[in-house]
Amino acid sequence: MSNWRPKRFWKAASVVAEEGGFAVRLDDRPVKTPAKQPLLLPTKALADLVAAEWDAQSGLVNPETMPVTRMANSAIDKVIPQYHEVASLLTAYGETDHLCYRAAHPPALAAKQAMAWDPLLDWAAQSLHAPLLTTAGVAPIAQDAAVLARLHAQVLALGNFKLAAFHDLVSISGSLVLAFAVARARLTAEEGWHLSRLDESWQIALWGEDEDAAAAAALKQEAFYLAARFFALCG
Repeated sequence: MSNWRPKRFWKAASVVAEEGGFAVRLDDRPVKTPAKQPLLLPTKALADLVAAEWDAQSGLVNPETMPVTRMANSAIDKVIPQYHEVASLLTAYGETDHLCYRAAHPPALAAKQAMAWDPLLDWAAQSLHAPLLTTAGVAPIAQDAAVLARLHAQVLALGNFKLAAFHDLVSISGSLVLAFAVARARLTAEEGWHLSRLDESWQIALWGEDEDAAAAAALKQEAFYLAARFFALCG
């Protein structure tokens, strides 16, 4: 029974404006989350994408082909019940932000990191009021508690759906600063992805690309782009 999947029973998916947002209906039946909560989206643009995913189903419903629906479900079923815990988890990335840890060697890589990442840290200091310290190597460096508190407040202010998307931007890139830069349109999703992969790109240029690693990276890239798109469509 664990492999059971419903078959398509509806003729068309539609979007209906309701109090508090936009619902998706399969004919006259409202779509619900796996936890049986109403699937109520914050914007029509986001609801239209969810409806399109349901309309694209043929035969057995395949959740793997419905990434926007899955992220919306996550926002309702997972983020809402533990909002503060998720926000704290993401804020913690600021303590060990990927952009703050630079190569001790070779000097050429360290210089490339500085050229690519320093402008983002400068932007964070100005736009997020969050100046972060950098270090060479992997030894932990303590960030100012007041800075982390300001970052935490900004994460808390995102809201349920944006926080669900922001979670993927942060966890995939390893950088709270980079995720904010994409979320606030300082960077495109493509720019953010490539900046997060600077170290890997350096290694690939030296030693070539492993096929399995490339396949795994492609999946992460797709998820990162989806999170950026989802975040932007939340309004």
